[in-house]
Amino acid sequence: MSSKKVAGASSSKVSGMRREQDAPATLTPKLRFPAFQDADGWEARSGDNLFDQIAERNPEPGLPVLAITQEHGAIPRHMIDYHVSVTEKSIESYKVVQVGDFIISLRSFQGGIEYSQYHGICSPAYVILRRRIEGNDDYFKHYLKTDRFIQILTKNLEGLRDGKMISYKQFSELLLPVPSPAEQQKIAECLTTLDEVIAAQSQKLAALKTHKKGLLQQLFPREGETLPRLRFPEFRDAGEWEEVKLIALSSGGLSNGVFNDPKKVGSGYKLINVSDMYIDTTIIEDRLTLLQLSVSDFESNQVEQGDIFFTRSSLVKTGIAVSNIYLGSASDVTFDGHLIRFRADGSKVIPLFAHYLFKTAPIRKQLIARGKTATMTTIGQSDVAGVGLHYPRKEEQQRIATCLTSLDDLITAQSAKLSALKTHKKGLMQQLFPSQAEMEA
Repeated sequence: MSSKKVAGASSSKVSGMRREQDAPATLTPKLRFPAFQDADGWEARSGDNLFDQIAERNPEPGLPVLAITQEHGAIPRHMIDYHVSVTEKSIESYKVVQVGDFIISLRSFQGGIEYSQYHGICSPAYVILRRRIEGNDDYFKHYLKTDRFIQILTKNLEGLRDGKMISYKQFSELLLPVPSPAEQQKIAECLTTLDEVIAAQSQKLAALKTHKKGLLQQLFPREGETLPRLRFPEFRDAGEWEEVKLIALSSGGLSNGVFNDPKKVGSGYKLINVSDMYIDTTIIEDRLTLLQLSVSDFESNQVEQGDIFFTRSSLVKTGIAVSNIYLGSASDVTFDGHLIRFRADGSKVIPLFAHYLFKTAPIRKQLIARGKTATMTTIGQSDVAGVGLHYPRKEEQQRIATCLTSLDDLITAQSAKLSALKTHKKGLMQQLFPSQAEMEA
């Protein structure tokens, strides 16, 4: 390997991260495309060798204000749910961002450095970088968001935390792996294509969830109504849905769980807790917490398949009252004291139907309204018991439950497919870029 150094490199170091004359002359990732198998190794080049700091001001009128986000990069605020007002006076100090610029944000330690596909302006608090060498923006767009680069930030700039920006000087001291422009382009094309596949699959998942949300609105009565707007053909002449209080559909009433000492978590019985209410899928025993619990406490709160749980505390601001159903087969399962259990009376209601019914907007709205309002709504057994609802005969319940369960199965399968693609991309990126150990060697 050549020992050639980059001209003009400084001799300074930052927390053990060496500058270019101390760095290995070449780097080699584990995976290279066939056209580059016999090509020279990559260079390790400092941030200031690759990027200039940009501070253009006096923007032309009408440029959008950009939000700097981990999910979307730099994006016009009006395109996302971002509500921060700015005055005309403050905009005078904003920096101009060109398409292809990179932006160091306060959250770089969590999500890397952001890329802009938009011409706009951003807060003067941000550091704007612009590529100064021949190469491919998309290559750096991918690399500066990798786990490996984020590890370099957190390890070698250890004194910085959330709320403090990485300076251009500090970024300048970092070493980045740089292949030839042609290899940069090939890597960028590969990862961009994979991103497009992931985006398409994400859109499909979002469409399935939107479809389910629409069905929940159509297959169950809306607020103030006694019948759903959509019924399966065989039930269109089946008559009215019966009106009852929620407690009338329960077997043996409602019950609260046992508050547990978190220090005892680790062995014994499985526990359903509040976090299990927020998952998209139903509750199964594989992902439950283990804890120690007395036999008497367990026996009084043993969970059965089909039990439904409500959170006792819900956010007033968002109006979220959350419930979920346990469909596991394990018998050594109990539930947390922050939950209220509903067990369906099988002669009246099918548990899965009740599960979907309880997720509809009118039911959740009633729970919030009946709870004790503060910054959090505290929901008790009487609040759940007194919720009014309508339900059909069991044959129609089963048809609705089967339809929504099939849709949930599609959502679960699509979620798994999307997760596999993201895992594949993560593994691919680990091989397409040199390891952190090689960067520091």
